Amino acid sequence: MENFIQQLINGLSLGSIYALIALGYTMVYGIIKLINFAHGEVYMVGSYVGYTVIRNFNMGLIPALIFSMVFCALLGVVIERIAYKPLRKATRVAALITAIGVSFLLQYVMLLIMGPEVRAFPETIANKSYSLGGITIDQQQITIFIVTIVLMLALQFIVKKTKMGKAMRAVSVDADAAKLMGINVNNTISFTFALGSSLAGAAGVLVGIYYNSISPMMGTAPGLKAFIAAVLGGIGLIPGAMFGGFTIGIIETLISGYGNSMIKDAVVYIILIIILIVKPSGLLGKNTKEKV
Repeated sequence: MENFIQQLINGLSLGSIYALIALGYTMVYGIIKLINFAHGEVYMVGSYVGYTVIRNFNMGLIPALIFSMVFCALLGVVIERIAYKPLRKATRVAALITAIGVSFLLQYVMLLIMGPEVRAFPETIANKSYSLGGITIDQQQITIFIVTIVLMLALQFIVKKTKMGKAMRAVSVDADAAKLMGINVNNTISFTFALGSSLAGAAGVLVGIYYNSISPMMGTAPGLKAFIAAVLGGIGLIPGAMFGGFTIGIIETLISGYGNSMIKDAVVYIILIIILIVKPSGLLGKNTKEKV
């Protein structure tokens, strides 16, 4: 039983990071029906921004998080304006191929700037552990929980209580009707990209803390798993992304703890296949005729 609770705690830590990345996928899809496969690379850039400001400017965790989130928010807006906005009336396949192209572009730009080697993330949190019975939780896991919960509450406040949040919800329902009502659709879409990318930037810093290493290729696997998390919960739904992220994180750690860590990735991809066959709208989504 103690081992099970320990794996749940580990799973919630990992799932927190997946949930933050998945929120970006789901918000962009909810607004413009685009699966932004470059989102995983935005998260990678966020980790390097955090690494750079901590190492070179001796910033603490919170300033580094804020700096990384702001940088990634701007990056998300630039990507949307240059790569996706001109294709807004194009087919979804064209936009999807563009997203994959942007993903590779960010990877190779970071390879050019930072080099291919894996870098150790600077230590910003004291290496303390707390034990209760046979269960251990360390300071890093506590920090990841707190940061994730604060960011999710802030996101809920923005979406539910602010004028821009209401505009986001209106555009996600009917962009043309929202435009007739006086909503600036272009600015709303840019804000959505900025919001989702800022969460990816925070996730990048948190994953640097969690794994203590970063590399230019680190965005691919977690980005894909976060996408699976968004699909599992119901892509386009913010609660679905949170649910899916935590679920995928817990499943991974339980498989590693009780089974074979070599098959954890395969199980996650099998979950994607099953959910697309059985309930493509996701566990929290409503069935529609549209395929994910």
